[in-house]
Amino acid sequence: MGKMEIRQLRELQKRGKKLRLAAEWKKPWQSLISTILSARTTDVKTNEVSKILYRKYGNIQKLAKASLKDIERIVHPVNFYRNKAKSISGLAKIIVRDYGGKIPKDFDKLLELPGVGRKTANVFLAHQGGAHIGVDTHVAYISRKLGWTHQSKPEKIEQDLEKIFPKRLWRSVNYVVVRFGQTYKSRREKDKILARVRGIK
Repeated sequence: MGKMEIRQLRELQKRGKKLRLAAEWKKPWQSLISTILSARTTDVKTNEVSKILYRKYGNIQKLAKASLKDIERIVHPVNFYRNKAKSISGLAKIIVRDYGGKIPKDFDKLLELPGVGRKTANVFLAHQGGAHIGVDTHVAYISRKLGWTHQSKPEKIEQDLEKIFPKRLWRSVNYVVVRFGQTYKSRREKDKILARVRGIK
């Protein structure tokens, strides 16, 4: 396991602000849907939209009965809102019909749901306490900058990170790295800090 990389991860944790990430909703169905909404959208915007959506539809049973048009109207501020609204509508119906309103905690079953890819499933399961590493754009970019990986495909990056970090830290990787990535908006400032972090031995 990489002791140096663990120290670097801890340094990223110190430098990241206390931001609320999209997956941090208390109810599992909210956590999953907000993670879907967050793709290519800031967590600040995602959380604003999520709050409105969950205020109107207080449980997944109500959301399953919502019209697609109304979901689209609410999630309009996020990127790719039409596709996401369609996924959310379909997902809610399947969860109510096939799983009794409860989100499955099985990785492969999650991947069968509309709008749920590998990254979303991993981020969701990590937030639920599982040992998973979700690889999004922040994790991919910062991992390459720090030399944790030289891969470009998320699944390959995920495999490299699993080799470097002990299993007890897997669920923290996305959480820490994304918070760091969202704290520094300027690429220049981010790269400057990452160069210092990379020097930690």
